[in-house]
Amino acid sequence: MTSLILETGTRAVFHTILVFSVFLLFAGHNAPGGGFIGGLVAGAALVLRFVAYGSQDAARTVRARPETVLGAGVFAAAASAIAPWFAGGQLLESRLWALTLPLLGTIKATSVLVFDVGVYFVVVGLVLAVLVTLGGELDS
Repeated sequence: MTSLILETGTRAVFHTILVFSVFLLFAGHNAPGGGFIGGLVAGAALVLRFVAYGSQDAARTVRARPETVLGAGVFAAAASAIAPWFAGGQLLESRLWALTLPLLGTIKATSVLVFDVGVYFVVVGLVLAVLVTLGGELDS
């Protein structure tokens, strides 16, 4: 049984929650947040969509399969951990990059951001895998 109020509310807040999760991902270096918290917030948005529309809609929201999202996250996190070895550094050593762009000024990023993005994808992929698995149980 579907709820018109839940569906309308989900449509109203889903994209805002995803934008907030990306904000938490990028703000995590200098403030509370990071890949894990951002991934949990994005996972909460997917759970809301799952409750409102069902497992098929939650799976269609993220066009990649859950295993692909998980694998990409693990690869990104592992690559950011191992990459300093190839440059003669230590495991998990952080690097800082600064890029000056017109109108935006100087943008700084560290290699920790790549690790956080990997953690974000692992959490989102895991939540999506759980939702698809639960939805398969409910649909049959």
